[in-house]
Amino acid sequence: MLHLILGSRLRAAVTAVLPDADVSDVLVRPAADTQFGDYQSNALMAAAKARKLNPRQLATDVVAKLDVADLCEPVEIAGPGFLNFRLKPGALADVLASAARGEHLFFAKATPETARTVVIDFSSPNVAKPMHVGHIRSTILGDSLARTLRLLGHRVITDNHIGDWGTQFGMLLIGWKTLMDRAALERDPIGELERIYKAVNTACKETPDTLAAARAELVKLQSGDTENLAIWHEMIRLSQVQFDAVYGRLGVQFDHTLGESFYNPWLKALVDDLVAKGIARVSEGAIAVFSDGTLPPKSDPLRVQNREGEWADDPLLVQKSDGASNYATTDLATLDHRLKEWGADEIVYVVGGPQQPHFNKLFHVFHRWQPGASARVKLLHAWFGSILGEDGKPFKTRSGDTVKLADLLDEAEERALKVVAEKRPDLDPAAQREIARKVGLGAVKYQDLLSNRQSDYVFSWDKMLALAGNTAVYVQYQFTRANKVVRDGAPTLGLQPSAIRLTEPAESALAKHLLHFGLTLEAAADDCRPNFLVNYLYELATLFSRFYDHCPVLKAEEPARTSRLILCDLTARVLRQGLDCLGIEAPEVM
Repeated sequence: MLHLILGSRLRAAVTAVLPDADVSDVLVRPAADTQFGDYQSNALMAAAKARKLNPRQLATDVVAKLDVADLCEPVEIAGPGFLNFRLKPGALADVLASAARGEHLFFAKATPETARTVVIDFSSPNVAKPMHVGHIRSTILGDSLARTLRLLGHRVITDNHIGDWGTQFGMLLIGWKTLMDRAALERDPIGELERIYKAVNTACKETPDTLAAARAELVKLQSGDTENLAIWHEMIRLSQVQFDAVYGRLGVQFDHTLGESFYNPWLKALVDDLVAKGIARVSEGAIAVFSDGTLPPKSDPLRVQNREGEWADDPLLVQKSDGASNYATTDLATLDHRLKEWGADEIVYVVGGPQQPHFNKLFHVFHRWQPGASARVKLLHAWFGSILGEDGKPFKTRSGDTVKLADLLDEAEERALKVVAEKRPDLDPAAQREIARKVGLGAVKYQDLLSNRQSDYVFSWDKMLALAGNTAVYVQYQFTRANKVVRDGAPTLGLQPSAIRLTEPAESALAKHLLHFGLTLEAAADDCRPNFLVNYLYELATLFSRFYDHCPVLKAEEPARTSRLILCDLTARVLRQGLDCLGIEAPEVM
């Protein structure tokens, strides 16, 4: 909020001194070290360097034109041209008062002119397979980005691009027809589908006749065989029931679930168009896109360096030698559809790090295929690292199996329930279970979002459910404390929002951190890094705890009582809103 006003005025001052300057990068940001002020800007040093000017003299000239006396103490020039801004208590109180009146919550929504249409592709489980721990990062990251962008006023379209086509269905069809246990299918549909797939997959490796039969069943499916299509649709229906159950527990919703099969009608024409435009060509019976030589080898995703250090072709295959399409073909068709049907300004793929080469190729080939459309859309692979066990290896069960997502969520709630039952034996079992649900699922999400998404992280139950430290439990608890104070003091809250007084250091520190909520939301959305928001909320919770310990609220005399109640209310509202952006519920009682 205030940083936007300060930034606008600073840009006006720069323009007054340098009329021809591009001021788009002239920004004001929170100070890295508060001993130098509340906000700072280093933009003048770059402007001076570009014009071969003395940066400190330019800063002096700009400050002479800068009118911020209503908001700040005199602006300080530090070093070679840093500008330090120190807020006046009255300006800070005014922003808090306007938030208390409901005019904002320290962030500004995009206008119709600045709002973007953002498509987010995330989760993407496979039909007939159980969702496992590997799906959790994509699901939680994608959901958090969607929530944050929507809060900021952008049009967000979420699409769950499920795996509902491909060679595995030939094996599944064989298994359905020859190995299916109907009773087992009714008890545990996905478990039974997984069993028959594993059995047929093993048989295909050992018996050429089984592999041939599976391929024949797949051909029948792709040719529109009535029986195979009916079985395939039933597999999708049973899988969607599992997906919906997991997503329901996680509070995740999708605007669309367009699987790979949706794009089949356009694949042949797409490949034909690539060939007709000279982008793709036949190679060993298949069709692929090769490098066109316009990029240096190190920057060309269709080139790779071999062990001898020589550069070789690494083409994008768009049609196999047997005439079948693949992931790349479908992904190109998907991209084309999202631009034509939804008018996307930005498409974000929340997919694991190992897929970076694929998306580099995909974006490069799409640019060559549709340069005009490519110039109008931002394509981003928001990749993420792996979840590791405490032994530093991929997170698995004790028996070495992949951890099923539903089992992980069950264990999170069970472990949380033990803690809740121990800490709150006065609550009835139903209330304990509801708190445990919010705490357990919140802990899983928070731990996943806490680290830089591009880093691997170690999954730890003990750290996740710790009552102290940077955990969901700690942030949720501070919310309940702030919220309880507000409930207890509600009869007087909101009567005099203009009477805010910040006289104690703990009050000022908390208030100034509240101001950074919007900036944090924008950074988390722009960089696809919810960890910015996670750490902001932890710091806010810590500052509130310090304020709570040092500044009496309900027992304070007026005007301190109302002023501090407003601080509690604003803190609770920001914590609730911030947790919601992470997909985490804020419990009223803990």
